[in-house]
Order: sequence, then structure tokens, then C-alpha cells
Amino acid sequence: MTRTAQMNLARRTVRAAAPALMALGLAMGLAGCISLGGPPPESLLTLSPTTRAPVGSGVAAGPDRAVITVLALDTPAKLDVLRVPVQVSATELAYLQEAFWVEKPARLFRSLLGETLRAKSGGSALVLDSDETVAPATTSLRGTLIDMGYDASASAVVVRFDAIRKDSEGRAITRRFEARESGIPAEARAVGAAINRAANTVAGEVADWVVE
Repeated sequence: MTRTAQMNLARRTVRAAAPALMALGLAMGLAGCISLGGPPPESLLTLSPTTRAPVGSGVAAGPDRAVITVLALDTPAKLDVLRVPVQVSATELAYLQEAFWVEKPARLFRSLLGETLRAKSGGSALVLDSDETVAPATTSLRGTLIDMGYDASASAVVVRFDAIRKDSEGRAITRRFEARESGIPAEARAVGAAINRAANTVAGEVADWVVE
């Protein structure tokens, strides 16, 4: 191969490799500027029912058995995230550091309502808290989870739920439920435990109201 041919081959090789080299350089430059995700939290918060249906218990649908359906709950935008909202003032909102829910609050509270209703009904009703419909409801429960967070000015957690109960004939009744616990430090573990207690209080009152 002549020297001229060798030089032409080298030029073609460089031109062919140029796009890959540019892409590699760009990727290396971006790696120093952006992060594709922070470190995972040490733990995740959830809601745990203090009242549970007995292990092994079950209820079958039947013509003489009530069917209570817990429908999907609405929430304001501040709760449509995996963070714990902090009310700093009447017009300011922040999120508690290092506090992350395992699921969005509306789903967690819906599951808590379902389990509490199963326990409270004592097997007298079939309780459904998923989107799967297996039997027509004689009573449906839905509503808006307005608050499930921390009030910085009062060092308190607040759980507030606007419930809508509807019977098989379409008659609807509304009621607001609220529980708060004061003297809670603004720390993820303490706030999470206090919210769990307050949420269980609200769920218990809602269950008593539904099965009365």
C-alpha cells in the first residue's frame, strides 16, 4: 500500500469514529453536571392498622350480607406525592426532610379504612377496598383526604378526612373527621408514628359511622 493510500485510509477511519468520540466526550461532561438519582432514604413511612380482622377470617358475598366498598379517595396536590407536607404558615408549604411514604397517602389511607372496617364489622359485611368489583355495594365510602401532614406552628400532626357515605338507593351523607396530636418534633420517625396514630383514630371513627 502506498503512503498516499495509507493517509487516505487514516482520514476515513478518523471521520468514521468522530461521532462516537463526540458522544463519549459529551456523556463524560454531563456526568459531572447532573445526577440520575440521589441516595435512597434509610426507611419509608407507611400506615399500619391498630385494629385488624383475625387471621383466617373471611366473608362471602350473599343476598343478606352488606357489601361496603371503599372507593378511591381524592386529595389536594400537596398530598399527591410521596412526601409529608409541612404547613409552615397560612400561605407557605414545605416538605419534611428525610420523610417519604412507601405509597401515596390516599392509597395508604384507603387501605387503612378497609382493614379497619373489616375489623369493626366483625364479619357482618364484605368489605372491598380495591378497584376490583366482585359484588354490588350496599354502602359505598369515598371522600377527600384533606390533610395528612405536619403543622409546624403547632408542632402537631393533622389528619383530616371529608367522607361521603352512600347507600344502595343513592342517598348520600357527608361528614368531616379530624385527629391531631401535638408536641411532635419535626423529625421523620416521630412525625410518621404520630400520623399513623392520628390516621387510625380517624379510620376508627369513620368505620363506626359507616357500620352504625
